[in-house]
Amino acid sequence: MRKRFYILFVARGEDGQLRKIPIPVHYAYVFVAGALIGVLGLTGIARSYMRMLLKTSQYNELRAEKDDLKTRYTKLEQVAKERDIQVASLGSLASEVSSLYGLKSDPVLVAAASSDKVEDGQVNSSMNRLYTLKDTALSGATTAGLTLGLTRNVTTADWVRANSAPNLWPVEGPVTGSFGERIDPFNGEGAFHSGIDIGALYGQPIVAPAEGVVEFADFMGGYGRAIVLDHGHGVTTRYGHLKSFAVFPGQHVHRGDTIGYVGDSGRSTGPHLHYEVRINDVPVNPHKYLRVTYAHLGGFAAGS
Repeated sequence: MRKRFYILFVARGEDGQLRKIPIPVHYAYVFVAGALIGVLGLTGIARSYMRMLLKTSQYNELRAEKDDLKTRYTKLEQVAKERDIQVASLGSLASEVSSLYGLKSDPVLVAAASSDKVEDGQVNSSMNRLYTLKDTALSGATTAGLTLGLTRNVTTADWVRANSAPNLWPVEGPVTGSFGERIDPFNGEGAFHSGIDIGALYGQPIVAPAEGVVEFADFMGGYGRAIVLDHGHGVTTRYGHLKSFAVFPGQHVHRGDTIGYVGDSGRSTGPHLHYEVRINDVPVNPHKYLRVTYAHLGGFAAGS
């Protein structure tokens, strides 16, 4: 049986002569089969690569969604923490007003203590009512008969009149940031401000608002360089964003003593003092206790 061939003509040189190259049929079949296998292989590789790109894209989307959920969860945790501080502050304030007027417990406060289904509006409304009552009491004759004996059950209202009360302004200057809900200057979102910001010059001395012991004097996260004074009976004051310290932990200070200097350390937009008053480590509005400036300290002491 004669073998079958395909003839391939190839032109040679400039003279145009043709050269005949015989190609066995089975070689052609092998070539075609190889080409098909190559095409199918490349198609498979391309499809696998596309699937890998799709899975990578899906993975990146899931990872971004996870990061977003994590961020939202962190914010919700912060909101919950701030809500707890507000409710605790409301409880402290309710105790003060109760001691002044003999009021019954606020139903919102009772509900807050036993349930987490109290609306923010109810808490804010009750807090506003209590602050109004307290301001009225502290500005009138109601406080005249308060006992100033510092017993174990002393209230923060008693501290306003007591010699150890933190009622001296730590620095003189305008209040540039109020206590309570406000817009965070860094992210533009609502946040709970646990103290007040007092505008002051960089390096301006900060004085102790009352007699106490230095509990802390070091760097404290977003507070930057911070000082914590313990005035006894669960009352502490906190000072943030300092330039430097003038006291050390364990030191006893008297009202009017310099404890540090105004700065902008930590999470701060500029030189100022962040000032907090805490009752049993619960932040309360410091503005309610500020009665005397350093310039009038002598007159106050004489009249105490």
